[in-house]
Amino acid sequence: MPEQTPTIVLVHGAWADAASWDKVIPRLQEDGFTVYAPPNPLRGLPQDSAYLHDILTQNPALARQPVVLVGHSYGGAVITNAAVGDPEVRALVYVDAFIPDQGDTIGGLASAQPGSCLGGSPADVFNPVLYPGGPSGDVDLYIKPNLVPGCFATGLTASQAAVIAATQRPLTASAFGGPSGPPAWKTIPSWAVIGTADQVIPPAQLTFMAKRAGAHITEVNAGHLSMIADPETVAQVIEQAAKATS
Repeated sequence: MPEQTPTIVLVHGAWADAASWDKVIPRLQEDGFTVYAPPNPLRGLPQDSAYLHDILTQNPALARQPVVLVGHSYGGAVITNAAVGDPEVRALVYVDAFIPDQGDTIGGLASAQPGSCLGGSPADVFNPVLYPGGPSGDVDLYIKPNLVPGCFATGLTASQAAVIAATQRPLTASAFGGPSGPPAWKTIPSWAVIGTADQVIPPAQLTFMAKRAGAHITEVNAGHLSMIADPETVAQVIEQAAKATS
């Protein structure tokens, strides 16, 4: 492949980890792409975006290399902020993801359209857990395990949903209210994969955000975890972005 083929960096969302890309990574690697899937700390948008920005600009494996940056769900908000000021990020790919504009919050975007299965009373949806060193009153939020199969992991097998429920990584409650900064999608071309059966972020909201960002949109018959339900299509969209910008 050409020497300047972009490296693919995959950023997971909340209640997940880098293993959520396990079906996408081999497909990209088989097609000759170098792939990284770093951890997303899930501490809050400023912290997580700064962490990813440092990975992109200071890691010798990535610094001064063209990159296609991919984010799932909350990871979409992270890449929107982390790519700002990095000229090597050539494309942004959003997979069932938040695509915030400046001043938007995750909580506000998630509730802008009716229908999110995580939109009820927090006490009915999440198990809160205090964490060391956190701001006063802040907690880590875990999705109640019984809600994972019919909400977060719709369209997957019962065994897949059970593993996701058991291995979920929490997002802080404070992350829902942190305002997003200037968006990288205003200067970097973007692509979006939209699961038409997403019950976490309503498809109407996913479509609104993607159109606002001028993204190339691909719809898939999947729930919130398109990269697990339809990894072939997700990999194809990532490769389209890479080829369009290399």
